[in-house]
Amino acid sequence: MADAAQDPKNERIGLVEKLGYGIGDLPSGLYLNFFGAYLLYFFVDLGGVAPAAMALMLLLSRVFDAITDPVMGVISDRTRTRWGRYRPYILFGALPFGLTGFAIFAAPDMSPGWLLVWAYVTYGLTMLAFTGVNVPYSGLLGVISPSTKQRANVTAYRMFFSGFAGIMVGVLATTLIRELGGDDEARGIMMTMGVFAALSVVIYIITFATTKERIPAVTTNTAVKRDLTTLLRTTAWIAVVIAAIFGVLSIASRASSARFFFKYVAGDDGAPVFLFLDRFGLFLTALAIGQISGVILGLRLQRRVEKSHLIIAGGIMKMLGIIAFSFVPLDAVWPQTLAQYVVGVGFGFLMVLSFSMFTDIAEYIEWKSGQQMTGLTVSASIFGVKVGTGLGAFAPGIALELTGFDPGVEQTAQSLAGINFAFAILPALALLPAAGAMIFYRLTHATMERVEHDMAARRLDEARSLQ
Repeated sequence: MADAAQDPKNERIGLVEKLGYGIGDLPSGLYLNFFGAYLLYFFVDLGGVAPAAMALMLLLSRVFDAITDPVMGVISDRTRTRWGRYRPYILFGALPFGLTGFAIFAAPDMSPGWLLVWAYVTYGLTMLAFTGVNVPYSGLLGVISPSTKQRANVTAYRMFFSGFAGIMVGVLATTLIRELGGDDEARGIMMTMGVFAALSVVIYIITFATTKERIPAVTTNTAVKRDLTTLLRTTAWIAVVIAAIFGVLSIASRASSARFFFKYVAGDDGAPVFLFLDRFGLFLTALAIGQISGVILGLRLQRRVEKSHLIIAGGIMKMLGIIAFSFVPLDAVWPQTLAQYVVGVGFGFLMVLSFSMFTDIAEYIEWKSGQQMTGLTVSASIFGVKVGTGLGAFAPGIALELTGFDPGVEQTAQSLAGINFAFAILPALALLPAAGAMIFYRLTHATMERVEHDMAARRLDEARSLQ
């Protein structure tokens, strides 16, 4: 440990551990992508639940997360076991994560009112299990290495698998739903979610077994109130959270309304248009491939360009992609696919850089204040991502309700306008405050180099004092 603390730039994390940590984001990526694509559609279009009622449920779940995410961050920061602070939660939270996720779509035949109750209970439990695993998983990134460059490198593996989860949902979900469900689309969705849930449990066990925590816990921790006060006074954290909320809202609103767009606006009948992919599957796949491309490109460019500038550039790319998609004919499959790929590249920039920023902020706070609060910093930051996801599902639900959406029938001009608002207009507009927030992020390359150097010396002194 002393050598790593002395010169973190020389530390290298092995390929097995990078892959082991990176694949740990596949379960959350599968869940969030699948929920984004099918949750609103499953309960509203197939189950008959009122769009506004589902929208409210999704929003309230994020309010609940406002409490559970920071609490989980505080708990994991203060956990001390032979496996570390964060890794035990990944191991023991794996099975609840899988079971609750499957339960959402395993709803028995019931009235829309009771189906809404089912959604509240099962989705709430799933998000609680999600917090119990994903917050410690993200906190683990902050202690996997004292080197900001090594953490950024590991983040790239994480974001690759996050994007790969999107490809899996895009390529496999529509096909599995069709093959496993036959004429029963709801059953197909349930069975497909069961496959993803079982795979997620196995993956989390692999992540636990292949990773290490290299930054030792401090012997004492400050009061929770002081930690929260410090966080809320950190301008860089506020800037990244705002960017995450609006940047993810843009993608989530577009994803939540895409199934409605292709079915009711574009008139897609679900027939394959490329190999076994239908238009919706191709749409999701293009976004995911673009996201992976953005992760790779963002990782390379961040060595020479400030992270905040790259996020702004990514936002511009997303906006241009959304506009281009809207101006091509409805039946122009490949121009739409290319435009969606560009949107994905911009989203990849946001994801790989924002998660790297979260751990930089945690390191900066410890350098400036002496408070080690990686779990709280990251969990509070993830809350921003969840808020964006929740608002991205809430807004389409409200738009459908206000414009008179009626499931399973030909839509009025007003309801079609509501779908288009959620699918294109809102996602484009949300990118403006996301880009504006990055102006206030001031943790430059030079600043983080100084932080890393000083923290390495501090940790070396602490290690020597214990000898």
